[in-house]
Amino acid sequence: MADEMTFKHVLPVQIRFNDVDQYGHMNNSSYFSLYDLAKTSYLRDVFGQKEWNRIGIVVANINADFLAPVFFSDELVIETSVVHLGHKSFTLLQRAVDKVSGIRKCQCRTVMVGYSIATKEPVELPLEFKQAICNYEGKSLEELSQK
Repeated sequence: MADEMTFKHVLPVQIRFNDVDQYGHMNNSSYFSLYDLAKTSYLRDVFGQKEWNRIGIVVANINADFLAPVFFSDELVIETSVVHLGHKSFTLLQRAVDKVSGIRKCQCRTVMVGYSIATKEPVELPLEFKQAICNYEGKSLEELSQK
């Protein structure tokens, strides 16, 4: 499924000196910093510069598949898309791709949950939140609600 997907959100990222080990490979923990950067950029693009942070969301689960090493000299982009919308959660698919070769280096799925800071409980995602994602992705709520 992920190979045929078109990602509307593509963020070029810079690999920093501290991201690589003595062999020139990017450290696995560095991927998560880049995914977070792209996640923030995605949310700003979907919800606007000032509005996205009004929605309480937290990471509930994150899983990464490391497919090929990233080297300091690689030109990397992070692709981001919402692939599932539930009642209280949504799932992001992110991929680290070499811009020049097109090789997928890493893939990550993150489940994010609507969260109330006041009650410290999960909450249902607002319909306008879901609709903004659907509009950005060019998909219907029914399409994104299916597993």
